[in-house]
Amino acid sequence: MGKSVAYKILEKNLLAGSLVVGEEITVKVNQTLTQDSTGTMVYLQLEAMDIITKKTDLSVAYIDHNTLQAGFENADDHEFIKTAAAKYGIIFSKPGNGICHQLHLERFGKPANILIGSDSHTPTCGGLGMIAIGAGGLDVAVGIAKGTYNLKVPKVVNVELIGALKPWVSAKDVILKVLKELTVKGGVGNIIEYSGEGLKSLSVTDRATITNMGAELGATTSIFPSDDITKDFLTRQGRAEDFLELLADNDVVYDNKITINLSELTPLVAKPHSPDNVDEIINIGDLKVDQVAIGSCTNASYTDLMKVATILKGKKVHPDVSLVISPGSSNVLKMLADNGALSDLIKAGARILEASCGPCIGMGQAPKSKAVSVRTFNRNFKGRCGTKDADVYLVSPETAAAIAIKGTFFDTRTLGDAPTITLPEKFDYEDNYFIFPPESGKDVEVIMGPNIKPFPRNTELPKAMTANVILKTGDNITTDDIMPSNAKLLPFRSNIPELSKYCFGTIVDDFATRSAKYNGGFVIGGDNYGQGSSREHAALVPLYLKVKAVIAKSFARIHKANLINSGIIPLEFKNKEDYDRINEFDSLTIDNLYEALDSGIVKFKANEYEFEAIADISDRDKEMIKKGGYLNFIKNS
Repeated sequence: MGKSVAYKILEKNLLAGSLVVGEEITVKVNQTLTQDSTGTMVYLQLEAMDIITKKTDLSVAYIDHNTLQAGFENADDHEFIKTAAAKYGIIFSKPGNGICHQLHLERFGKPANILIGSDSHTPTCGGLGMIAIGAGGLDVAVGIAKGTYNLKVPKVVNVELIGALKPWVSAKDVILKVLKELTVKGGVGNIIEYSGEGLKSLSVTDRATITNMGAELGATTSIFPSDDITKDFLTRQGRAEDFLELLADNDVVYDNKITINLSELTPLVAKPHSPDNVDEIINIGDLKVDQVAIGSCTNASYTDLMKVATILKGKKVHPDVSLVISPGSSNVLKMLADNGALSDLIKAGARILEASCGPCIGMGQAPKSKAVSVRTFNRNFKGRCGTKDADVYLVSPETAAAIAIKGTFFDTRTLGDAPTITLPEKFDYEDNYFIFPPESGKDVEVIMGPNIKPFPRNTELPKAMTANVILKTGDNITTDDIMPSNAKLLPFRSNIPELSKYCFGTIVDDFATRSAKYNGGFVIGGDNYGQGSSREHAALVPLYLKVKAVIAKSFARIHKANLINSGIIPLEFKNKEDYDRINEFDSLTIDNLYEALDSGIVKFKANEYEFEAIADISDRDKEMIKKGGYLNFIKNS
């Protein structure tokens, strides 16, 4: 039987285990990336491991999230990451250089390599034919220190693309269609692999848009083959030597398959407040728009912004619309400046932001109260934009630019010809924003400012446990709900005690008080608990607040792994109906906890009921939890 692209890469980098679905394997990590919002924890963890240098082929520390320096906190974090990077042999990307995923796609991604990154949108580089996986910070720290990564072998779901995109329909509409079909939890436990004749009409940056938003499916990663289009992209980036052809075998049999006819797609939109709440633009009507934001790691490439500039050239942004544009990299911004497109954007009335994540993570440009904000980003969770009562709609760059002119939603296909872009023979690139490490970092002093606090450490698991339910949540709880991320809180990403005051802040305003009163306890969750960002703060802060276990109907992949890494037990209801029997502040008891974990069934006793939960974790995970988390496990193994 033939092999998929994904399995060919896993096989090439396999160090231990068998490529059998559900089995745990260890693979070689070729590359890692971090960003500053999660990076401080990664490098604090590296410091705790007492390593000398990285074991990967290449690791890069990007500064792209916390670039607003209203106080000393962000600048101190940047200095800490810069000095830690120099110590461990890691490339440092300065603020203003751009968004990690766009930069890594341009400068470092290689077909057939395995990349792990401390950001959920790391699968962006799957557009180059890489296995690129978003992971918790501790997993990335171990990847840097040991050059390895552990995961359960996923299934591979094939999305066959046939036909060709029509005018005003783009790659963003393709992934919105996939989200509509599979939903935000439909990719859990799967790699999404794209194939078909439709690939011929998708550039690498188109493919990267699709793999980027594959994170919203909950998938382990998404991947395209490495073909002539990949070769063309790498050649134009001055990296032809990095090309390697990587195609699926003709006789490959996938675990599941869906087919999407590109010719049948229309301009789509993800309505508030979920990326899978997808509809056709024509069904929105002429809804008035207050803000348009173009950029993010999903849609800030040269081709994306050139299309936007072409649409805006000679036009004027509607008087009632605030249009903000954040380029994906300094190279993209330079090229727009050199060819005059930046002038066209400014003449039209766009606000130009620096090359960073910016509004996508709530770092500035929050819309007004009750606003309608149209964005080319990947997430529209309630309040993520910085304004709790705003409605955020996700669309393609072409749709966003057209709406910015008209001031309302409308069927963009009525505009006639869509913009077409001619790619330059060579993309401009400069390395002046990169700081390359010295040959030896043994004499480098790692500088830690006063806002940087030690990350919390768990203790060995007790043999039995009695605790109260200190919070009960609903379905699709996001990591934004567990640990809110906004311009106010982002400067404290290296300060867990300060962040703990705001834990579960979108759900209750007294979680930290509850935790102190009951000395920690249990959290009850619904389906898809922990979807969204890879931020391990959503596990580290509950750890600091002494959360012992999370019992949910189901988990999102990365958050479940982060809970395990922190020594918090992730359990799933054996019978989902038991969820309804539990009330906040109920006291629950587990006897013989070690034996229960080993058996995979944990029995809970309350005053008036009993129920069972499943420990769907590997033997290695169980040993990690018993020792109090991954770091303790490493130190003792």
